[in-house]
Order: sequence, then structure tokens, then C-alpha cells
Amino acid sequence: MTAPDLGATGTTDWSIDEATEEPRGPVGKAFRLSAADSLSLGNALSGFLAVVVLAYSAIDQLKSVGKFVPDPRFFGTAVVLLLIGATCDLFDGLVARRFRASAMGAELDNLADVISFGFAPAFMVVIWGGFDGHLPLWLVLAAAGSVLLAGVIRLARFACVKTRSGDFMGLPIPMGAMTVVSVVLLFQPSVWTIAGIFAIAWLMVSRIEYPKPKGNLAAVVLGWMMINVACLTIWAAGLAGGDELIQVGAIMQIAIVSAIPLRVLMFKRAQRRDRRAL
Repeated sequence: MTAPDLGATGTTDWSIDEATEEPRGPVGKAFRLSAADSLSLGNALSGFLAVVVLAYSAIDQLKSVGKFVPDPRFFGTAVVLLLIGATCDLFDGLVARRFRASAMGAELDNLADVISFGFAPAFMVVIWGGFDGHLPLWLVLAAAGSVLLAGVIRLARFACVKTRSGDFMGLPIPMGAMTVVSVVLLFQPSVWTIAGIFAIAWLMVSRIEYPKPKGNLAAVVLGWMMINVACLTIWAAGLAGGDELIQVGAIMQIAIVSAIPLRVLMFKRAQRRDRRAL
């Protein structure tokens, strides 16, 4: 090694202490929260409260009765909180584009989504099937873990990969969470329903493109969330027709998520047929 390769302290240039480097990025601006960030924090808080409600239902029954039987009303409350989180998630991007986004807005959004649409529905799966006794606990935990891990991978990939069409690659994590919730509300724990949860997790990390809610589609998504909140409120209040509304809403959610991959497969098959014809 020649003399020019050494610094004044006798070390090479590539071994400079990183602590002496200047901070990069808008450090001052990173501490300023925008209106969009407040919505992201509301999303995270909603997911946390959903977990608290489910945990409280289990702890309260174990203390008073000695055994745990999932109470649908607590599930309904948790789902309402997740829908509130989903509404915050839908609006934070719109607010950021309309007004101002902070330097850490995207990171806050992803972290909030992990809590509300990754951990909360995974915990719901454990509460739903882990105490049932019909399924081995390891299988229920594997299904719940697949939801959480698929959601984390889905968010990380969303931050790194952009599709040419601008649509989502893989099932968006809020829609995936709501589909898991639909399975939990609609069915009893079984091997088939656990298989459905694994399928939802696979859709989140798949390469199937789902349309991004923009313009009229965003309004339709918001309307769909408000209808779900209303149906859950009627169901939780014990009013007539509440059970039927929950069943219809859950079936429609599962049908929508299932129909898009089938539509994509049919479209690609038609494209291959056209290429052969040429």
C-alpha cells in the first residue's frame, strides 16, 4: 500500500469512522407531522385498539368462566376499528397529495399498516381458531403467521417495486386483512377455512395485479367501507337482519378478492390465444 492510500491517522479512506459523517436528508423536517401523518397514526391506533379488544375478551372470559369461547360482538368491535383504520389509510395518501407530506410520511404509513392490517388480523385468527380445540394450535399459528409475514413482505415490496400500469402487485394489505376478517366472521375454524387464510396470504405476495383505487373507484371503496361499518353496527346492536347483513358483506368481500385473479387469468389466456392466432 502506498503513502497516498493512507490518511493522516494511517488508516485507509474506506475505514473512516461513520460517526464523523454528516447526517443526510431533511433531518429537521423529519420531526414535523403533517395532517396525513395524523391519519397514519390514527390507523395505527385503530389497529392497536382492535388487538386490545380481542385480548380483553379472552382475558375477561378466562378470569370469570375459566374457559374462552370467542364472542362475536368483540369481533365486531375489532372489525369496526380495523375499518376505521382502513378509512384513515385510504385518506392519508389523498391528504398528503392535496396538502403536504412530511419526510417520514411513507414510513409512518407502512408501519401503521403492519399494525392494523398485519398484526391485528393475525391476532384475530389466533383468537378465532387457537382456542377452538378442533385444530392443532401449530396450524392456527402458522396461518396467522402467514398473514403477518405476507403483509410485511407486501408492504416492503410496495416500497421498492412499481408496476408499469400503476396498479398494485399482489392483493393490497388492507383488502387482504378485510378478507381474513370475512373468513373469521363467516366460518367456523376448520382445515378448509385455514387453507383459505393461507390462500389470502399467498395472494398478498403474488404477482397478480389489483386495480388501484383512484377517482370513482376510490369513492366506491370508501362507500363499501361505510356500508360495512353500518352493517356491523346493526349486527352488534342485535337488530333484526344483522346476521344476514354480515353474511352477505363477508361473502361479497371474498367474492371480489377471488374474482380479480380469475379475471386476470382469463385475460392472460385470451392474450396468449391472440398471439397464437397471429
